[in-house]
Amino acid sequence: MMQSSKRSLSPDDRPSKIQRSSMIPNPKRGSPLLLLCPEEGGCRLYSPEEDRVYDTKRDFSGYRFLGNSGKWFLVADSQSNLYIVDVLSDERIELPRLELVSKDGCVHNLKPLGDDGDFQEILVGGNYNGIRKLAKDLRGRVWVDDKTGDYVVVCRFDRCDYMRFCKKGDDRYREIQTRVGVSVFLKGQDDMVLNGYNLYVFTPRCSLRHIDLSGKDGFEDVIKQPMYTWYKPFLSAEEEKRMKFISERENIAVVTRSGEVLLVHNYTYQSSAFEKHRVFRVYKRQLKNLEDPETYKPRLVEVDSLGDEALFLDLGITVPADTTLGIEPNSIYFTRDDRFRLMPLSFLDICVYNLATKNINRFPTLSSNLEKIKDAQWFIPS
Repeated sequence: MMQSSKRSLSPDDRPSKIQRSSMIPNPKRGSPLLLLCPEEGGCRLYSPEEDRVYDTKRDFSGYRFLGNSGKWFLVADSQSNLYIVDVLSDERIELPRLELVSKDGCVHNLKPLGDDGDFQEILVGGNYNGIRKLAKDLRGRVWVDDKTGDYVVVCRFDRCDYMRFCKKGDDRYREIQTRVGVSVFLKGQDDMVLNGYNLYVFTPRCSLRHIDLSGKDGFEDVIKQPMYTWYKPFLSAEEEKRMKFISERENIAVVTRSGEVLLVHNYTYQSSAFEKHRVFRVYKRQLKNLEDPETYKPRLVEVDSLGDEALFLDLGITVPADTTLGIEPNSIYFTRDDRFRLMPLSFLDICVYNLATKNINRFPTLSSNLEKIKDAQWFIPS
């Protein structure tokens, strides 16, 4: 099942030590790179085509990388101060502190606790000690328009009942409730994708919430009525018999060209030969008549091919494939599936999965040094 990437040498031909350069990379526009976070701290950039690791211009020691949009990354420092940084230069955009929030619609107060980046969360008007929110549980998404400089940032703590967002020009965040005053099917957050000013939230009840963040006066739920459940796909009896499951996860992704939202189901299992394998399945919704609920069929239909697109799960979007840029068609670019919500059995697995052949391409140089890499994210410099 394992197969070497066409862009990579075979394991026998390659050194086990990562080739490192102090030069700053000048990647082709649109060519995917990997941001690597070593165990010792900081970050480096890996070029799959060159099989080489580059240092960054700025020292990012002490930063956590939450998400990215093109060359821009949303980062948090050791005190949970948030920034948007360009990893290919030294440009940085400072963001409001998380405790600064508009009172309109706000249900929670955050109070910083010392210098470790943790917060105390207290309900507005509450008279109890509150809940400690840990810096390591902070999650986020970012979108940046390179042409206009506009940006949107959405943040949350793992397993909390709200999100906070800000846009360019804001000096504080606005709060989006994910439990209070929300339809039962739209409560909670299992995954989130930010595509421009459109925020898509996949809920624990397998429903999709679509929120428009473009307005001047806050946000608006695009779908006024609850979306019908995306029924979780089941494996066949034969598959369940021959596979010993390790973990499984559902994520969502937006098809950039059409705006259609896909469900990506991936799971790892152990074969009878005690080998670990990863499998992806992609689904879309079958919609018959949105105007008539009686004929509305929210069935999931498996997508056999992404065609001339590639899906980057770290970004939650598809992009046009281009082999000259190193973007393989009908492929899923993957690092981990708990980017937005902590999953105890999840683990780092840097790979490219071909949806048609079911083959996984990994990078031997990285795989042999995986114990030294704490995290990694695919990104596409624009």
